[in-house]
Amino acid sequence: MHGMPRPLQDIVWNDMEYDAAKHHRRSIRLPGHDYASPGAYFATLCVQGGECLLGEVVDGEMRLSEWGQIASDYWLRIPQHFDHVKLDGWVVMPNHLHGIIVIVSGGEASPRRSFSTDDLTSVGAEPQDKDIAGDASPLPSGSLGAIVGNYKSVSTRRINRVRGTPGIRFWQRNYWEHIIRDEQSLNRIREYIQNNPARWAEDQLHPDALPNAFNQWQPSEL
Repeated sequence: MHGMPRPLQDIVWNDMEYDAAKHHRRSIRLPGHDYASPGAYFATLCVQGGECLLGEVVDGEMRLSEWGQIASDYWLRIPQHFDHVKLDGWVVMPNHLHGIIVIVSGGEASPRRSFSTDDLTSVGAEPQDKDIAGDASPLPSGSLGAIVGNYKSVSTRRINRVRGTPGIRFWQRNYWEHIIRDEQSLNRIREYIQNNPARWAEDQLHPDALPNAFNQWQPSEL
């Protein structure tokens, strides 16, 4: 399942172009960059061990599993809890999720509606991943790392409840991100996301892909 919203007019651009060959699924967090600052970010989250638990691609279309539907539903709920966040293109694939997160202004979690303690750790606290951004320092509550981390935590708890696997890590510890620098790059990434299911057989995260820099999986806990 994927979504392609209408163009956003309030993105703050930088000046580096996106190159799929160079930047796709690479963690290129810039030293000193404020990941709570306004901007557009391309994030990729992978299932632990690269297992295809989110569904399957049939005839170029993604068919979500029950767990994939949970991942999709909770992704769409992110803006309900972060006032300063908008979602752009996104897609749930068999063993990963791509999404464009747009931070339109620095901010905290929404004061209008807090996450249920049944579903989510407190906003700004370290969620299931202590080193989600590559170190163990606390994450600013409105930062990209906090947004992704809280999403991973809430979706993991719900999926584990359905699977009957309490306490098991569902997502890989880290995640890949890229700072989107201009509208041209945004459009290329949107196109990549939209075409991802049709090109699943060529994906470097496909289970049959040869070993590469992107499929060095952390072992599954099951």
